[in-house]
Amino acid sequence: MITNRGIASHGDNNNFSNNAVGEHAHVSVTAPSHDTGAPATGAADEQTAGWDVGVVTILSEELRSVVDELKLERHKAPGGLYFYQGKHSTPETTVRIVATQSQSQGQRSAMAALENLRRHYEPRLWALVGVGGGIHDKHARIGNVIVSTDIVYYENRKINPRGDIRRRGEHRQAPAPVVHAVNAFFADHGTPACLHGQLSTHASEQFEVYPGVIGSGEAVIADRESDIRSYLTSYHEKVLAVDMEAGGLSQYWQENSVYGGINPGWIVIRGVSDNADEEKGYGYHELAARNAAHILRRLLPYLC
Repeated sequence: MITNRGIASHGDNNNFSNNAVGEHAHVSVTAPSHDTGAPATGAADEQTAGWDVGVVTILSEELRSVVDELKLERHKAPGGLYFYQGKHSTPETTVRIVATQSQSQGQRSAMAALENLRRHYEPRLWALVGVGGGIHDKHARIGNVIVSTDIVYYENRKINPRGDIRRRGEHRQAPAPVVHAVNAFFADHGTPACLHGQLSTHASEQFEVYPGVIGSGEAVIADRESDIRSYLTSYHEKVLAVDMEAGGLSQYWQENSVYGGINPGWIVIRGVSDNADEEKGYGYHELAARNAAHILRRLLPYLC
């Protein structure tokens, strides 16, 4: 049998529609392709579509804090990726949440974790939740939480002769609906918002929650006299903390805004675990992570 895949037509006013002529001839009808330019999604993605919040954590303490605070359950996806899923009820709706942990610290690993969330769950809001280093003596004390919708990425720089380094910061802001949600939270709770510590050993103590800018790059800063700290505080006086992933989050969101579908909003919530100085250590990771996860839960009624 000869299979013909097309008809060559010459002349005007010709019309062909699913015709077959001859013995044993038949028609194979293929649905037209409608390519929107958006990334393709598989059946597994369709089954998990409709998730509200995708949370990226970096450290095990951060993931454990989010899982405990939101009562999430472990799920192993085909291919071996681990996610933690659950639902949280607010006064107005039920929020579907999924969390994951990146393989390592840094912008690149955070962007890979975001891509995993997008491929498997397509959340409408991304949240980066965990610990960070405080660089503001009053607002960013250990245990306090910084809620950020503004990121300054500080790594871009020009190196001139004789050691002259000129940093070129990139400043990105979260989408307007997320900014309005955060503003509403602080309008209701005050600035700073004051809550009790979420670690049992600090339950009698209050911590403060501030809106602020986060500086993000690839450096672990443990020097109060660091040129990065000096640059960030001179670039924007409201830079309160530093981390190593928020720049990747804002960049990933920016580059995915070209797709025709809904591009999720993003937010960064950092519990202050150290002051980015010589005393930097791991002693307050658990406290900072628990406080940050608690603020995520408090923010859900405003964000969703």
